[in-house]
Formats: sequence, structure tokens, C-alpha cells
Amino acid sequence: MRADRLVATLLFLQDRGRVTVPEVAAELEVSERTARRDLEALAASGIPVYSQRGRGGGWSLVGGARTNLTGLTADEIRALFLVTGPLSATPELRTTLRKLVRALPPTLRPHAEAATRAGVVDATDWSRNAVTADASHRSALQGAVVDGIRVRLGYAGVGKPAGERTVDPLGLVAKAGVDYLVAGTDKGLRTFRLSRVTSVEPTGEPVVRPPDFDLATAWRALSGAFQDGMYAVTARARVRPDTLALLQRLLGGRVRVGGPLPDGWTEVWVDGPAAKALAGHLAGLGAGVEVLEPPEVRRWLARIGAELTGMYAGERADPPPGP
Repeated sequence: MRADRLVATLLFLQDRGRVTVPEVAAELEVSERTARRDLEALAASGIPVYSQRGRGGGWSLVGGARTNLTGLTADEIRALFLVTGPLSATPELRTTLRKLVRALPPTLRPHAEAATRAGVVDATDWSRNAVTADASHRSALQGAVVDGIRVRLGYAGVGKPAGERTVDPLGLVAKAGVDYLVAGTDKGLRTFRLSRVTSVEPTGEPVVRPPDFDLATAWRALSGAFQDGMYAVTARARVRPDTLALLQRLLGGRVRVGGPLPDGWTEVWVDGPAAKALAGHLAGLGAGVEVLEPPEVRRWLARIGAELTGMYAGERADPPPGP
């Protein structure tokens, strides 16, 4: 709490230019003795604060000096540095944080520096390799968003050659280690994965921003529509006990577990974007999963099984060796 009071006292000094002990005590709702101690602590910490006795006296910053202190409390400083550890922070952000540390009073610096070493944020999904977008493209899009400039975007969709389109950059979103651009297009709001961006060319024209646009609200709507597509088909199945944990690990929240069946297996419901895609996910688990319905998922599994049998009919059916 004292570190927070020192910050508040310094900001009060900066705002008033000169203050008295009673004024500080009233502003911070502390005793005059505590206020005097805090002012003396600021002076002892190296901040150019001095006192002048007599009529019109008080405490002032030497020469009207000011600091770049942002007004953050000790808890806010700790939270800021905790979420911007060395792995999650970009080089630009790390430079900014170093400047912020230098702007803090000495009493707060150890907390900030310790917080940077306390943890890291790594949003990369274990199930895939990290895909990093070209840094120049990210930087260009960030600039376009901040400056409100329309861009010609080179973009290669899944299974499609790169094409070019003119978009209104409205914001950048990071989800599970993947960066997305939210932009206005002639077909409405769309998302673009930064790893598929091939070029960014500012047009010099101002962005057309939808009325009352809010990035967080727009992202929830866009990602919600995508997520709904991931739950377009639901299969009811039975799972062998030694396969249930693997199924949950592979498909996560798309698996809903029911109760145990008389034969020791477990009933589950599994969601997917389409019958073919869902069958492809489940086929890799072999006889550990039996789909009971719908019929279209069972038909796709039968087709996949027949294709695999035809391709590998000459191979031994022994299980592969362990790692």
C-alpha cells in the first residue's frame, strides 16, 4: 500500500506544483505524520522533491521537474509485467517496458523487474507447430489499423492461389498463437489469418469504419459463426475404455461424455463441421470407437475403411512398434 501512496503523492505534487503536508494528508486520507513520511521517502529515493519552510512554503519538485510516471499502482505494474514476460513480448514491447521501468520510482522498480521474470505467456497450441506471420506484414497492418488507412491485401486462402483485395483494417486479434486481421470488405466484416497474408500495400484512402464498431464485439460474432460451423454434425458413439482419454485429448470440447454402457464401454456425443470430416477424425481411432448414428457418418467411415484396406491390403496387421 505504501508504494501506491508514494505514486499518488508524486502525481499530486506534479498536478499542484507545490503542496503542504495537510493537503497531502487530506488528498490521500492519511494522517499528517504519514503524509510527511511519504514526502521524505520520495526525497530519499532520488526524486527531486524538496521542502521550504515559512509562509508560502511546502513541498515541491525541484525546478518544476516532472517524471514520465504513468500513474499505475503497484498492483497494476505487477499485472502489466506479469502478462508481458520475455516469451510473449515483442522486441518493441520489451523496449517499452524497459523505458517504463526507468520511469518508475526506485521503490517500485524491483517489483516490476521481478514480475518480468515470474512467468511467460505462450499461447501456441501443443497440437501444431507455431506459424509466424511475416513481421513486416504484421507491422504494416498494425500501422494501417492505427492510422486508419485502407490497404490492398495479398492473401492466399486454403487451397487457393494468392489474390489481391482492398480491405479496411479494423483490428488485430491473437487467438491460441495465431494472429488474425479483422477487416471490412465489400461483403461485410471478414477475418484474415496473418500467416496467409502475402503483401500489404497502403492505398492512402481512409478506412470506412462501421458505426459504433467495437473490435471485441465484432470478433465474438465472427468467431462465434466459425465455431457454430465446427458443431454442424453430431455423432453418437460408444468408446472403449482405453480409447476415451485419447478421444478427449484429440477433440477436446467437441466430445460430450455420457454414462457407462453394460459392456463397459462409454457413450459419447462428438461434434464436427461435416460428416466426412468427423468420420476422418474418428477413423484414426480404429475399433476403439463405434459410431451408432447418424448413418452418413457411418457410411463415410465404411468408405474410409474400404479405401485404407485397398491401399494396405498386402501389409501385416500387426500393431506398430512403440516409441
